[in-house]
Amino acid sequence: MIALDPDSSVPPFEQVRVGFAKQINDRTLAVGTKLPTVRALAAELGLAANTVARAYRELEEAGLVETRGRAGTFVSAAGDRTLQRAKEAAERFAETTRMLGIDADAALEIARAALRVG
Repeated sequence: MIALDPDSSVPPFEQVRVGFAKQINDRTLAVGTKLPTVRALAAELGLAANTVARAYRELEEAGLVETRGRAGTFVSAAGDRTLQRAKEAAERFAETTRMLGIDADAALEIARAALRVG
């Protein structure tokens, strides 16, 4: 389900978060899909449960998954709106950079730098 790169400088929780986010956004994981329990995924990946729990919390904060108590964690219908929200944020960024007089090439470099840092 998720592949980790032990040689990556990206922390394991972030690799888990990004892995699920990509699968949700490209619809590999459909709305309503139940994710493995924190403990099961942690055991499968050889991680501490807290590491997986942090990734799940961040996914939930982003609206990509929802936890339904003892029933588990599921891909949220709100995840369908993630790309739309990103598009709207990009439109606001474009409008702001135009108002500031920043040309498109410079604005793209600013966005690339921000994505690398994030």
